[in-house]
Amino acid sequence: MRIALLMPFIAMASLVVRAQPPNSSCATAALLCAEQALSGNNTGSTSVPGFCPSTQAAVWYTFTTNSVGGPVTVTVDNIDCPAVAGMDDELSVVVLSGDGSCTLASFSGASTCALGDDIISLTSLALAPSTEYWILVSGAMNGGATIPAQCGFTVDVTGPGAVVIGVDVSAGPDVVIGEGSSTQLQGIGNTFDWSPTSGLSGNGIPDPIAAPSGTTIYTLTSVIGGCTYTDEVIVEVVRLIEPPNTFTPNGDGINDTWEIPGIADYPGAEVTIHDRWGQRVLQTNGYREPWDGTNNGRAVGVGTYYYHIQLNQLEGRSPPYTGFVTIVR
Repeated sequence: MRIALLMPFIAMASLVVRAQPPNSSCATAALLCAEQALSGNNTGSTSVPGFCPSTQAAVWYTFTTNSVGGPVTVTVDNIDCPAVAGMDDELSVVVLSGDGSCTLASFSGASTCALGDDIISLTSLALAPSTEYWILVSGAMNGGATIPAQCGFTVDVTGPGAVVIGVDVSAGPDVVIGEGSSTQLQGIGNTFDWSPTSGLSGNGIPDPIAAPSGTTIYTLTSVIGGCTYTDEVIVEVVRLIEPPNTFTPNGDGINDTWEIPGIADYPGAEVTIHDRWGQRVLQTNGYREPWDGTNNGRAVGVGTYYYHIQLNQLEGRSPPYTGFVTIVR
């Protein structure tokens, strides 16, 4: 779709003179990053867009689609136009494709033209992946207005063809690991800056090994096409087993053995228990039968005992669980 050029620019003697916006030319189009709204103003622009009917005073934006492509949604919001006699209060927006030469004849419409005085939202055609496109925001001149609207606004680009997080940048899926274990992060991006770096095997790479001492949120920052994006991954650290710190082997059928929730998932677990003098009272390879408070068939005395549990996971040995358990009769 190629849209006809407009009439020459009309002088705006009644407006306060203001320097032209730096992006009033295609050659100086402002970089618009996906889902990162920019504030803009077309006041003072003498650019003649020549794309949407009855519009002038244009400013240019450029963006690059993601690696998948598809339609994008452009939103022009917070339109704030001063009350000036003879000046319209509506802005126009259109998405353009081109070859980068910035000649007017090189551009084609990649969307229809949309008009509004409060909020404008338009959806483009399906756009090619990893391709530069342009957005033209310009002042309307309708209903007998002699001066095109010159207003402040915000502009944003979203949608399937623009979104980057989860497509071209990702910190990877959240993961749960056992205390003392590690996992390999699965970052996607162009550059890789992880934060914090504590517990990581390195930085500047997509897949460092993470071995945090506690639950940690890692943030990946990546720069693509001059735009900076961030994504987060949660590495949750959990205790694989929770040994209770007391039991009562008194034969009443209640809490008579030292049951350790979760240890049945580790059939190769080694459990060793010592008394306060360092004498071993229990050693097992596997914990199929919970400890009943005896040593070689004889009941041990009430008091505090100290355990050392090595789970021996299939993925390797993790740091042992140590602590104490008190026998109460």
